[in-house]
Amino acid sequence: MSTNALSLGKLRLDVAAVLGVRPTAVAVDVPLHDQGLDSIRLMTLVEQWRARGAAVTFADLAERPTLNEWSAWLTPQADRHAPQ
Repeated sequence: MSTNALSLGKLRLDVAAVLGVRPTAVAVDVPLHDQGLDSIRLMTLVEQWRARGAAVTFADLAERPTLNEWSAWLTPQADRHAPQ
Protein backbone atom coordinates (compact mmCIF):
# COMPACT_ATOMS: atom_id res chain seq x y z
CA MET A 1 0.00 0.00 0.00
CA SER A 2 1.40 3.40 -0.88
CA THR A 3 1.78 6.23 1.61
CA ASN A 4 -0.94 8.19 -0.19
CA ALA A 5 -3.44 5.35 0.04
CA LEU A 6 -4.40 6.27 3.60
CA SER A 7 -3.45 9.92 3.75
CA LEU A 8 -5.15 12.17 6.28
CA GLY A 9 -7.46 13.43 3.54
CA LYS A 10 -8.45 9.89 2.50
CA LEU A 11 -8.99 8.85 6.13
CA ARG A 12 -11.26 11.86 6.59
CA LEU A 13 -13.23 11.04 3.43
CA ASP A 14 -13.72 7.43 4.51
CA VAL A 15 -14.79 8.38 8.05
CA ALA A 16 -17.20 10.98 6.70
CA ALA A 17 -18.70 8.37 4.37
CA VAL A 18 -19.43 5.90 7.19
CA LEU A 19 -20.82 8.70 9.36
CA GLY A 20 -22.95 10.12 6.54
CA VAL A 21 -21.53 13.64 6.89
CA ARG A 22 -19.46 16.04 4.79
CA PRO A 23 -15.68 15.53 5.17
CA THR A 24 -15.35 19.06 6.53
CA ALA A 25 -17.65 18.06 9.41
CA VAL A 26 -15.07 15.52 10.64
CA ALA A 27 -12.57 17.19 12.95
CA VAL A 28 -9.05 15.76 12.81
CA ASP A 29 -8.21 16.48 16.44
CA VAL A 30 -11.45 15.52 18.22
CA PRO A 31 -11.96 11.90 19.33
CA LEU A 32 -13.94 10.14 16.64
CA HIS A 33 -16.26 8.47 19.15
CA ASP A 34 -17.32 12.01 20.15
CA GLN A 35 -18.19 12.60 16.48
CA GLY A 36 -20.44 9.54 16.20
CA LEU A 37 -18.01 6.79 15.22
CA ASP A 38 -19.16 3.65 17.00
CA SER A 39 -17.56 0.21 17.04
CA ILE A 40 -19.62 -1.07 14.10
CA ARG A 41 -18.54 1.83 11.89
CA LEU A 42 -14.95 1.47 13.07
CA MET A 43 -15.00 -2.19 12.09
CA THR A 44 -16.40 -1.19 8.69
CA LEU A 45 -13.39 1.10 8.17
CA VAL A 46 -10.98 -1.62 9.29
CA GLU A 47 -12.51 -4.04 6.78
CA GLN A 48 -12.34 -1.47 3.95
CA TRP A 49 -8.73 -0.61 4.65
CA ARG A 50 -7.65 -4.21 5.07
CA ALA A 51 -9.26 -4.97 1.71
CA ARG A 52 -6.99 -2.25 0.28
CA GLY A 53 -3.93 -3.86 1.84
CA ALA A 54 -3.53 -2.01 5.14
CA ALA A 55 -2.27 -4.08 8.06
CA VAL A 56 -4.66 -2.50 10.55
CA THR A 57 -6.78 -3.90 13.35
CA PHE A 58 -9.73 -2.66 15.34
CA ALA A 59 -7.50 -2.37 18.43
CA ASP A 60 -4.90 -0.33 16.51
CA LEU A 61 -7.47 2.33 15.74
CA ALA A 62 -9.39 2.15 19.00
CA GLU A 63 -6.17 2.98 20.89
CA ARG A 64 -5.80 6.16 18.82
CA PRO A 65 -8.99 8.23 19.05
CA THR A 66 -8.37 11.02 16.49
CA LEU A 67 -7.79 11.21 12.76
CA ASN A 68 -4.46 12.93 13.36
CA GLU A 69 -3.35 9.96 15.47
CA TRP A 70 -4.57 7.48 12.86
CA SER A 71 -2.69 9.34 10.14
CA ALA A 72 0.53 9.54 12.16
CA TRP A 73 0.35 5.81 12.86
CA LEU A 74 -0.82 4.59 9.45
CA THR A 75 1.54 6.64 7.28
CA PRO A 76 4.77 5.16 8.72
CA GLN A 77 3.07 1.75 8.68
CA ALA A 78 2.27 2.16 4.97
CA ASP A 79 5.87 3.16 4.31
CA ARG A 80 7.09 -0.08 5.93
CA HIS A 81 4.89 -2.15 3.62
CA ALA A 82 5.49 -0.20 0.40
CA PRO A 83 7.35 -2.01 -2.39
CA GLN A 84 10.99 -1.03 -2.62
